Amino acid sequence: MDDCVYPAEAVYEDQMRESGDPNFHPPVLEELKTEARRRGLWNLFHPHAEWGPGLTNVEYAPLAEILGRSIHLAPEATNSNAPDTGNMEILTLFGTDEQKERWLGPLLTGEIASAFAMTEPDVASSDATNIRLRMESDGDHYILNGRKWWISNALHKRCRVLIVMGRTDPGAEPYRRQSMLVVPVDTPGISIVRGLPVFGYQDRVGHAEIHFEDVRVPKSALLAGEGDGFMISQARLGPGRIHHCMRAIGMAERALDLMVDRAQTRTTFGQPLSERGNIQDWIAESRVELEMVRLLTLKTAWLMDTVGNKAARTEISAIKVAAPGVALKVLDRAIQVHGGGGLSDDFPLASMYAELRTLRLADGPDEVHKRAIARRELARRTRERSLVTG
Repeated sequence: MDDCVYPAEAVYEDQMRESGDPNFHPPVLEELKTEARRRGLWNLFHPHAEWGPGLTNVEYAPLAEILGRSIHLAPEATNSNAPDTGNMEILTLFGTDEQKERWLGPLLTGEIASAFAMTEPDVASSDATNIRLRMESDGDHYILNGRKWWISNALHKRCRVLIVMGRTDPGAEPYRRQSMLVVPVDTPGISIVRGLPVFGYQDRVGHAEIHFEDVRVPKSALLAGEGDGFMISQARLGPGRIHHCMRAIGMAERALDLMVDRAQTRTTFGQPLSERGNIQDWIAESRVELEMVRLLTLKTAWLMDTVGNKAARTEISAIKVAAPGVALKVLDRAIQVHGGGGLSDDFPLASMYAELRTLRLADGPDEVHKRAIARRELARRTRERSLVTG
C-alpha cells in the first residue's frame, strides 16, 4: 500500500480526469495488477485453495480492511473487488464446467469484469421475493423481460457477463420462484440505459439501469437448478457482507488518520485544533467505536469459519448495520475537521462518505437486518422460556 497504491492515487485521478470518460479504465490500475500478481497478492478473497490462497474469513478480514483504505484502487488491483468476488464465488460453488471455463477462468485472471443484476426499480428489492424480471421457458431457452438498476460494475470497460436473478415460476412457494442465469452482457435485447450517480459521483465501474427485452438465453446458462435463485443469493451475500464491512473499517481508519493529521496542522483562534476538547472527543470516540466494530466483525468471521454462515446469521446482520454506521460517523467528524476541504475532491473523504452511505442500502438495508436480528432474538427467548416451563 505504501510503496505502490497510495502513490498511484494521484496518477489514477490524473488519468481519469484527462480521459474525459467517467468509466475510463486507467492504465495505472493494470500496472498495479501486474505488481500485485508478481507479489502473490492475487484473489486474496477466495477461500478455495484451488483458485486462490485459501484464506479463512478471519485471515482475509484484516487484509480486506487494509485494501479498503484505498477503495477505488487496492481491491481491484488485487482482484478482490466487489461484485466480481461474489460472482466468482457463485461460479465456483454453482457453475457448470462450461460456465467455469468460459467465465470463472477469465475473472480469476482479471481479464474480464462482471456484474450482479438483482435490484429492480419497480419493486422493493430489499425483499427478494418481490423480484419481477420474467424468465419464461421457451423450449431449450429462457426469454427475459424486465428492468434492473443499481447494477454495479456494468459500465466497467471489461464487463462481459451478468449474473441475473429473475422469476421462473410465479406459482411456486415464495422462496422457490427465482432463478439465476449467467448472461453475456452483449446478448441481443440487453440495453444499458444509464449510469446512476451516487451523490453526484459517477463511479468508474458504474451503477447501471439495464432493460431486458425479449432476451433469449439458453437453459445451459442456469446456475444450480430452477428455483435456486434465493438460495444462491444467500450463499453469495454472507461473505460479501463481511468483505464490505472490513473495507468500510479500512476507509474509516484512513479517515481517522486524516482527521488527526488535519487537527495537528490547523490553528483556530490561536490554538491548534488538536487541543480543542470537542476534537479530542471525536478522535477518542472514533478509536473506541472502530475497535468495537472491528472485534464484532472478526467474531463474525470466526463464527462463519467455525459453525458456518447460517449459524452466524445474527452476527452477519449485526455487522452490516454497525460497520457502515460507525464508519459514517468517523467520516462525518473527519469532514468537519477538514472544513470546506472535506467537501472537495482535494481529499478522499467526500467520495468515501458517498461510498459508505451506499452501504447502508447495499446487500440489504439496515431495517431488513434489524428486523432479522429482532425476530431471531424473539424466537430465542420464546424457546428458552418453553424449556424452563416444560
